[in-house]
Amino acid sequence: MDLHRQSVVGTMVLALIGMLSVPSLLLASDHSRAKELIQGTCVHCHRFEGAAESRFNLHAPDLIWAGSKYQRSWLIRWLTGKEPPLYAKGYLWDLTTVPTKHPIVTEPEANALADYFAEHHKDPRVTVGAFDVSKVTQFDVTFGAAAYKAHACLGCHTIEEHGKLIGGPQSAALQDAGQRYNMDWLYRFGQNPQDFVTHTGEFLADATDAQLRAVIGFLAVQGVKEFTYYEPWTSPEFANASVGRGKVLYKEYCAQCHGFTGKGDGPAASGLEPKPAIHANIPFDKLPIEYLYNVINHGGVAVGKSPNMPYWGLTIGQQGVADVIAYLKVTFKGIPEVSSSPGSSQSAVCVQSRKTAQAPNDYLTKTNPVPASAGAVQAGKALFLRTAQPIACVMCHGEQGDGRGLMGAALMPPPRNFTCGTMMRELPDGQLFRIIKNGSPGTGMTAFGGLPDEQVWQLIHYIRSLAK
Repeated sequence: MDLHRQSVVGTMVLALIGMLSVPSLLLASDHSRAKELIQGTCVHCHRFEGAAESRFNLHAPDLIWAGSKYQRSWLIRWLTGKEPPLYAKGYLWDLTTVPTKHPIVTEPEANALADYFAEHHKDPRVTVGAFDVSKVTQFDVTFGAAAYKAHACLGCHTIEEHGKLIGGPQSAALQDAGQRYNMDWLYRFGQNPQDFVTHTGEFLADATDAQLRAVIGFLAVQGVKEFTYYEPWTSPEFANASVGRGKVLYKEYCAQCHGFTGKGDGPAASGLEPKPAIHANIPFDKLPIEYLYNVINHGGVAVGKSPNMPYWGLTIGQQGVADVIAYLKVTFKGIPEVSSSPGSSQSAVCVQSRKTAQAPNDYLTKTNPVPASAGAVQAGKALFLRTAQPIACVMCHGEQGDGRGLMGAALMPPPRNFTCGTMMRELPDGQLFRIIKNGSPGTGMTAFGGLPDEQVWQLIHYIRSLAK
């Protein structure tokens, strides 16, 4: 072991001995005692002043900004030994892969330290209220999860996904980030991590502010049970929605694709695949408000549909989105006979013509790994009828799976008729799996990329049970 390593390890041992030997009785407001703890023990590993420095030159995370960085409740639990290590392989990952045991203090001492940090170690660069956790939507979290992966955060930080930890354990674990960080500080950190730690693999992402906010929203829910999501359609803009204003906006923006009377015959439609939805055939007042909001505000890609559908939220604002939805609900009521007259729709045709590309061989050779059982079919049925996201399959494919759902008549080509045994026998499991996961280009089939593989296979069991 070289002198540098000996010095680091020796300092940590002394810090541990010193912390465990301090008296345990003090008042939570005793700043002098907190200062004594910091100066006599904490400074052996942590810095409390200075500018950004390389992690290779540090012994532990900086506490220069501790008063802005951490949620008080988490900080108390951490200091009293009730939280797991933040660095699975130790903060000094260039020296050791074993996390160092952090000294434990009493709860009064922890409260004193938290008070001291809050008064003396605020980060002046952080704007209080810059990130409003109460306005995080379920869509933000879904989008943020994708952006988190797209911008390589997964390379260094772990998160929990479907009950498993994934990601590189090189830097701070983030599976409980929502309980740990002040999101105003985390948002400022995300704008440029190198303002806080330099030349240690800290990545500066080429992300828009919207993407960064989505990532912070995603982190805000990590480890937080029963997080309360914001629902934009409950905002004052929706309470003040105007059908008249919505009609004007529809003419100015929506009609260029969907047509002035919602028949999908706007001037742009002739060159588009898939064709724009025929709004005149959709009973908008029966569609989930969350779906309507997301597809208009965030665009087709947000709900697994065509990227030709723009995200209008930035263009027309939240009031505009509310107004357009109000107009759609009042104006378009759908085709009554679609759900009442068997055989009245193209969707009821058994073998339907499709241009869907054949899946690669590695998909075509897949067989359903989930054993066929009544339980698997029932789980698939629940997804089909109610819980699949971004929208339940029933909305297009209908309660019987015959393609005559509320939105089915609006799509060209019409949705698949799963009751057609002749067609279903010709579709391999792997082909169905790929279509559900990725959507079907040239059709209105939504991509369900966020569904866990097991749920997709359960859906396939249910879909096959519909064939006659």
